[in-house]
Amino acid sequence: MKISYNWLKSYIRDIPSEDKIADLLTFKLCEVEDAEKKENGDTIFDLKILPDRAHDLLSHQGVAREIAGLLGIDFKLPEYKIPETHSTDLKIEINTPNCRRYMGRIVRGVKVGPSPEWMMNYLTSIGQRSINNIVDATNIVMFECGQPIHAFDLQQLLDGKIVVKQAQNDQKIELVGSEKITVNLNDTDMVITDGIKNLAIAGVKGGLGSGISDSTTDVLIEVANFDSTVVRKTARRLGLQTEASKRYENDLSPWLCDFAMNEISSLFLEMFPTASFEEVIDIYPIKQEIRKVNFSSLYISKILGLEIKDEEVKKILDNYKYNFTYHSGEWEVEVPDMRIDINGAHDFVEDIGRAYGYDKIIPQLPDLKFKQEDDPSWRKICFAKQKLVKDGYSEVMTYVFKNKGELEVLASASDKNFLRANIADGLAESIKVNQSNLPLLGMDSVNIFEIGTVFLKEKEEMRVAFGNNKNITEISLDEFIKNNEQEFYFWKEDLIKEENSPVLVFKPWSLYPFITRDIAVWVPEKISPETLVQIYKDFGTELLVREPKLFDLFTKPASTQGGEGQTSYAYRLVFQSQEKTLTDDEINQIMSKITDKITQSGWKVR
Repeated sequence: MKISYNWLKSYIRDIPSEDKIADLLTFKLCEVEDAEKKENGDTIFDLKILPDRAHDLLSHQGVAREIAGLLGIDFKLPEYKIPETHSTDLKIEINTPNCRRYMGRIVRGVKVGPSPEWMMNYLTSIGQRSINNIVDATNIVMFECGQPIHAFDLQQLLDGKIVVKQAQNDQKIELVGSEKITVNLNDTDMVITDGIKNLAIAGVKGGLGSGISDSTTDVLIEVANFDSTVVRKTARRLGLQTEASKRYENDLSPWLCDFAMNEISSLFLEMFPTASFEEVIDIYPIKQEIRKVNFSSLYISKILGLEIKDEEVKKILDNYKYNFTYHSGEWEVEVPDMRIDINGAHDFVEDIGRAYGYDKIIPQLPDLKFKQEDDPSWRKICFAKQKLVKDGYSEVMTYVFKNKGELEVLASASDKNFLRANIADGLAESIKVNQSNLPLLGMDSVNIFEIGTVFLKEKEEMRVAFGNNKNITEISLDEFIKNNEQEFYFWKEDLIKEENSPVLVFKPWSLYPFITRDIAVWVPEKISPETLVQIYKDFGTELLVREPKLFDLFTKPASTQGGEGQTSYAYRLVFQSQEKTLTDDEINQIMSKITDKITQSGWKVR
């Protein structure tokens, strides 16, 4: 929403500077996405108004009222001239519950032409195009108070009345605009008609056949309130996001209609002093109720986490010009008609907190005076994991959903429509998949385990499964603990002494591929292979994830008496990262350092 600083000044005489207003709005109301200074001295604020406040802040009047309330300075509405009125023959029918209020007034003797200079300046300052004095006046009111207004050419109303109703399926309407657009309606849309033809899509856009033209002399002013959901659905379905629909779909107070009708009538009187104004027809089936909210300063302080005294609460309510009473520690506040977002005491917490300043709230951690205890099952799982890792197993997680089992799942994939009845089947599949990588990794077997739930007809059970390609053992978690009862007891005692939760020592398997390198080195017979292994570990960095594996050994005796024989040791090195996919260049650099160290030792790489 673009807001003109000069426009705000018409409401607030003592308004602070543009920079101070930008800071105030940013920290206490909404995000200021841009503040553009114009050559004429004006500043245009581009405000990001969120839906919870769109009903009152998508207007200059709403933003000005909020600024005045935050600063505790005077806010004054413009004074409007009330025209003399004559009786009217206008008839209005509302045949849908989605029209909550409809006000209509006929003005005769208008002359379509250019708008007054001040009106054009206000509109162009916020990026709106001036069209003519009639249309511009309706736009001025909308951007000023937030209430959309529409003007019909009275001569185009065939039956001389207004009927608000739901559209019929497959009806068409041609819309006003720079390009002619015809849309198809359905029965979820609401239309304004003259009893015979459609004049406009309610809350969205006017029809071409009833729009203002250069020959218009008599107009019908529409000020209405429509159901937000209906307008939003119609605008989205037809792809017609207009300034009017944007306001209606965020909900508006029907109270705004009174102000908007007075303002548009005053503007018409200013532009057309000799025009004839007929009395307003106001159809308002269910009037907006007066709402009151009760709360205490103690409640406000408790929710905010900051003590706010009664004097501060009173000052804030006075600044916002709220009507309220105070008795025995309780405030009773009358909710302003425009603030349809306020529904309870919790909403006043937000308003008072913003006005008082969230920056004054000092963050404090609560004083928690209770002893935290680990869940017994969680302790058993942690022990089992540490025990199995210590014994050389790596943890895996397999699918809970299977193609067979005792419990069937409704509406699942055909090969995963049962919950698993055991863990061993999934563990066997995992071993089979990883078996092909064993030679590359320099491993003899895949030793893995899983701790998880199995689902039987009579119960769910936590189990432990562990094993390799030769054998898989699956037992209940309680049985595993019982088999290792003494070790589990001492493990728990250590935890109690340290008053700490167990630190799990196992690392997850890397999700990234490994790289292998084979290296064979001639060394004198007196050099043990452990010397080479130590070099590989020292220079292999943390990327060397496996113990170097000796896969070939060859000894060449001394060729002359007293000479020294040579032995070739061939090792496989496995590199892998936990964070990324390794490149050949990265591993080549590591191997180069290993080769340099071997060469410096006087040995030869084959």
